[in-house]
Amino acid sequence: MTPDPPVVIQPLKSRTCAECQQGPLSFVVLEYHRAYCLDCADLGHLVYLPRGDAALTRRAREASSLWAVVVRHNKRRTRYERQGVLVEEDALARAEDACLADADARARRRERDAARRAAEDVRFTAALADEILRLFPRCPPGRAHDIASYTSVRGSGRVGRAAAGRALDEGAVTAAVWASVRHLDTEYDCLLMQGISRRQARARVRTVIEGVLASWRAR
Repeated sequence: MTPDPPVVIQPLKSRTCAECQQGPLSFVVLEYHRAYCLDCADLGHLVYLPRGDAALTRRAREASSLWAVVVRHNKRRTRYERQGVLVEEDALARAEDACLADADARARRRERDAARRAAEDVRFTAALADEILRLFPRCPPGRAHDIASYTSVRGSGRVGRAAAGRALDEGAVTAAVWASVRHLDTEYDCLLMQGISRRQARARVRTVIEGVLASWRAR
């Protein structure tokens, strides 16, 4: 099994190296709850490559005998998220040359992949709209399409992109319709703006949502 690479942190607040007292630091390595600069952690010869170019990052990692993952804490999501990598400078240069050599081919591949994904999304949205109308036959067709389009946006994290949603699971499809009704057919959003908690607001609009869904289920 390949060992995990070292992890380097972009600190949110000013940090000073526990060994050389250098600071403030742009990158720190935590060891035994103490922060060290890259030089003291024996990573000072590496250069930073921000995320964004998957091919360049992959090639730079493969060409570098030592590399590290760079992360930063996201307070809102309460988790560390990858920001890029640290790699050897000559490895990055070789990776850049390789990427330039086949840039046109990779651009054409991206275009083909984008077209394929777009066609897949159109088919999936249509299938999701059909399933909504099967479960809720009196739902206006235009509304069913709008719900399907909104909930199935690639990369959105909405229920339509979850595994259950892609499988057109009845519970996931119903959840998507429920969410649409909650936002568009009730006072839910206004209640949130008034400072009412999400749990209380959901409880107050539940009866309205159930009524709308019942009328859409009626055959």
